[in-house]
Amino acid sequence: MAKSPPPKPAQTPKPKTAKVRRGPDRRQSGGVLKTLFSLLFMAALGSGVFIYWYLTTPRALQTTPQAFTLDPGTTMRAAARQLEREGILNQGWLLSLYARATGVASKIKAGSYELAEPVTPLDLLAKLTDGDVTSSMLTIVEGWNWRQVKAALNKHPDLKHGIANLSDAELARELDITDGSLEGQLFPDTYHFAKGSNDIAVLKRAHLAMLRQLDAAWAARAENLPLKSPREVLILASIVEKETGKAADRPMVSAVFNNRLRAGMRLQTDPSVIYGMGENYKGNIRKVDLETDTPWNTYTRQGLTPTPIAMPGTAALFAAVNPAPSKALYFVAKGDGSSYFSETLAEHNQAVRRYQLGAK
Repeated sequence: MAKSPPPKPAQTPKPKTAKVRRGPDRRQSGGVLKTLFSLLFMAALGSGVFIYWYLTTPRALQTTPQAFTLDPGTTMRAAARQLEREGILNQGWLLSLYARATGVASKIKAGSYELAEPVTPLDLLAKLTDGDVTSSMLTIVEGWNWRQVKAALNKHPDLKHGIANLSDAELARELDITDGSLEGQLFPDTYHFAKGSNDIAVLKRAHLAMLRQLDAAWAARAENLPLKSPREVLILASIVEKETGKAADRPMVSAVFNNRLRAGMRLQTDPSVIYGMGENYKGNIRKVDLETDTPWNTYTRQGLTPTPIAMPGTAALFAAVNPAPSKALYFVAKGDGSSYFSETLAEHNQAVRRYQLGAK
């Protein structure tokens, strides 16, 4: 009988050796950091190159020359947005950021600027911080009428003439003047503006200035005036402006006209007759002119004229609402710029003989 082979001895399983985790390869980690730093460096370098290119590259202008105005109180951020809107600058936020980073953002100056040729954003910033302003101006003279103002606007070389294609009624609507008359509606002053500005923009400023002055005069009016509205104040102030040869006489001239309105007398003022004559006035007023009726003839019609007859200044506006405490009803020019005032017709006739006819 064959013998079975002896059983194999049981094998003891080998103990499993635990795997040891190793950290990342230092060479691999260093490579990642180098790549990251390289990318950051390239991004910074690219940004720096772009910023340098942006700051030093001239930008084409929409027109040559191109003008713009920064109002007082304009911040660098607001200025950058404005220059973007006007097509002078692109990516204005970047110039604003650069200005803040270099500490010059607070140094920009208000004013009117003109660009004669394309400029770099860096040069533009220097222009704003240096206050390299350029402007022109128009003076509206106290006592001018609308025809004179319009002529000055039309011949001004630094204005765009937007009013040339508008009727007076259309222009009045543009300025939001409800009665359609431009007479008396523009405050006499010197207006500065950037060259190339539209004349309508200048007129809007002058009209708003007159509204402010008229509101102030109306608020400061004396009691018991025969004037019932700011418009009537404006009309009387224009007559006072034209009738006054010497500034100190304005309150007395106002007193005469206020007294006449209160008494129901006709104003009988020559400047209103002249205004009604228009271009027919040739420098001399005759008796027939005083007798020829027009809406502005205060010898033939009662009360105030239908419109102002000139552009009154501040002094005339305030004189209209604060007449001198006088009962005078008449005045006559003395020949030296001043006037002689009378309470009675007899006294007035005597003053006329003395100052106008040379009688003693």
